Formats: sequence, C-alpha cells, structure tokens
Amino acid sequence: MSSKYFATWGIGVAVVGLGLLAWKQAAESASAQFVTYAADPRRQHLRLYYQDDTGARLGSLGQLRDWLAGRGRRLVFACNGGMYRPDHRPVGLFVANGRTLAPLDTGRGAGNFYLPPNGVFYLTAARRAGISTTAAFAGVGPVQFATQSGPLLVVGGRLNPVFRAGSANVQVRNGVGLLPDGRVLLVMSRRKVNFYDFARYFQQRGCRAALYLDGFVSRTYWPAGGSAQTDGDFGVMLGVTERVE
Repeated sequence: MSSKYFATWGIGVAVVGLGLLAWKQAAESASAQFVTYAADPRRQHLRLYYQDDTGARLGSLGQLRDWLAGRGRRLVFACNGGMYRPDHRPVGLFVANGRTLAPLDTGRGAGNFYLPPNGVFYLTAARRAGISTTAAFAGVGPVQFATQSGPLLVVGGRLNPVFRAGSANVQVRNGVGLLPDGRVLLVMSRRKVNFYDFARYFQQRGCRAALYLDGFVSRTYWPAGGSAQTDGDFGVMLGVTERVE
C-alpha cells in the first residue's frame, strides 16, 4: 500500500479520536452542569407527593424520604414538583391519586408560571407520562397525577420561542422532559442557567416536550448520583421509590 493511503488512514483515525474526545468533553461538561435522572414510569414507581395520610404537608425531601420509609418504600430520587403559593398550596392544577386538589389555571398573569405557553406534566393510570400545553389539557382525558407549571421549555421538539440565547436571567432551575422511549427526564442545574440553555439541554437529550418546574428553590435527592439534598420547604414534590425487601 502507498504511503498516501497510510497518511489518509492516519488522518481518519485522528479525526475519529478528536470526535470522541469532543463527545467525552461535552458529556463531562453536561454532567458538571446538570443533575440528570431518567425514570421509566412503566417499570418504576413514579408519583407526585404533597400531603401525608393526615393531610399535613410533607414539605421537604428529607421528610418525604422518612415518611415513605415508614411505609416500606425507599426513596430513590426526588425533586420539587412545581410552583406554590406563600401558604404552599400548588399554583395551578394538581392531581393526586386521581383527585383534583387544585384546579387548572387558564388565566394570564405575571411571572414564569404564565410565560406562554405553560403546561401540565401528568401520569395516567396506565403508567404513561405526558406533557401537554394548558390549552390542550382538556383533551388528555383522566389522569392519576398531574402538576401544572410554566413555561414549557420544549414544544414539539422546538425551543420555546420566548427564550433568548445569552439571556442574563439566570437561576438554578429544575424541569421535566419526555424522552422518545417514554421515559421521564428529570433535570436540575447545578449552577445558575438561563431558560434558553436549560431548554437546549432537554432538546439535545432528545426530548420533544419539556416543562419548567421551578427556580432558585430547586433541590434534588439522588444519593446514587451524588446529590443527597434533603432540605426544602415545598408544596408538590416528585419522587421515584422502590419497595424495601
């Protein structure tokens, strides 16, 4: 074979090597910036939580963990699950175990919740997850769990057009997205990020729909992933559990 062949082959190997290095660096950068957990509602016990059996608010991730442990369930992952009022009542729709505890909010107002379009993350009795715009939610049908928030980060695979690259509106944020295989992608930024970059992360992971949950109050409990935050003073929380053997 000619030296030209070997030179070309060597260049090809180098290009592949650089590509792999760039991919690794991008993955490490994303890992450093975001806490990311993919939950499969068909195989895992994914639920929204707000109150205990007496109607008292659970409040913190640590209290949720302890309450579940007393019922034979181990908390695997948890995060805050939506915005709340000063008295910790959910802002917008909240459904738990098929019961609507707070109605759908179709109004207009100030703040992130009302940035158009806002939407609803829900779980059906058949253990299917979905994200709907608020306007289209009436057509979804019965749901077992639901939390309303806003704005939607990704709609139909596209970034919400109200976001701007380079925006100085940065904050620690958490949100939820849907992967093409039906899994739920739960993400919290490790440092302050704007809406555009936060939404881009969901889009790059393959989510065609994603919903912002909340901002600077955000916390994540995921001991296996190196995040064991147990504080917070929340309304709705989202948790993945497994039965204690």
